Amino acid sequence: MKLRIGSRAVALLSVAMFSTASLAADIEHQTDYSISLAGLPLARASFHTALVKNRYTISGTLHSAGLVDIFSRTSGQTRVSGVIGRDYLRANEYSMSYRSGKKGRAISVTYSNGNVVHASMNPKRTPLPKNWVPVTSRDMRNVLDPLSGLIIPGNARVCPNTLPIFDGESRLDIKLSARGTRPFKTKGFEGEVIVCGIRFVPKAGYKKGREDVEYLRQLQTMEIWFAKSDVVDVYAPVYVRIPTKLGPVTVSATRFGG
Repeated sequence: MKLRIGSRAVALLSVAMFSTASLAADIEHQTDYSISLAGLPLARASFHTALVKNRYTISGTLHSAGLVDIFSRTSGQTRVSGVIGRDYLRANEYSMSYRSGKKGRAISVTYSNGNVVHASMNPKRTPLPKNWVPVTSRDMRNVLDPLSGLIIPGNARVCPNTLPIFDGESRLDIKLSARGTRPFKTKGFEGEVIVCGIRFVPKAGYKKGREDVEYLRQLQTMEIWFAKSDVVDVYAPVYVRIPTKLGPVTVSATRFGG
C-alpha cells in the first residue's frame, strides 16, 4: 500500500475536526491540532473561528512537520463561512488550497440551503480516467462542507448518524456508529467524550477500484471522538484514528476551548 493511500479521506477528516469552535455571539476562538503517523509527527494545524450572532467564519492553516517537512514540504489554507442552523452548520462558502512540494490545488464551493450552486477546482483533474465516477447534480443536493459538517448540535444525535459531505470534487457519506464514551484531556478540556466508529462510503467524484479508496471503504476500525463545548450546546471532534499498514494516522486536539 502506498503512503498516499487514504490521503484524501485522511485530509478530509483531519480538516473537518480542525473546525471545533465555541458557537456563541461575538466570539473568537483558537484551536490547535497535531497529526501523526505511528507516533511520528506529520503536520500541525491552527484554526481561528469568529462568530457574530448566528453567522460563523472558520479559517485555518496546516503545515507539515518532522520528516515529511524535509522530503516534501506541505502547507494548506482553508476557510468556510455560513449560518448556524437548528440541526447543522450550513455553509455559504468553502475554500481550500494546498501545496505539497511542486504540486498544488485550489478548491472553492458555494452552497445555498445545503445545495451546491457552484464548485471549481484549479488545476482541474484532466483527463478523467475511464473508471471515474462522475458527480451529478443530484449528488450535490442537501450536503455539508467538510469543515463545519462535523460540528453537531447538542440536541442532535452524534452517533449513529450519516453525514453527506461534498468537498468540491468528491461526494461521500461519513457513517458514524456508537462505540461508547472515554475520558479525554487536553488544554482547555477534560471530561468524557463520545466515541463513534467511522465508515467511509464513496458516492461520486472518485476513481472506481482505486486502491486507497477501496482500503478506506472496507475499513471498519476507524474512530472519531466528540467533545461537548462548555460555551454552547454543540459537539465537535477532538480525536481521529485511521489505521494503515504503515501504522495509525491520528489527529488529536492539543487545545480545545482553552
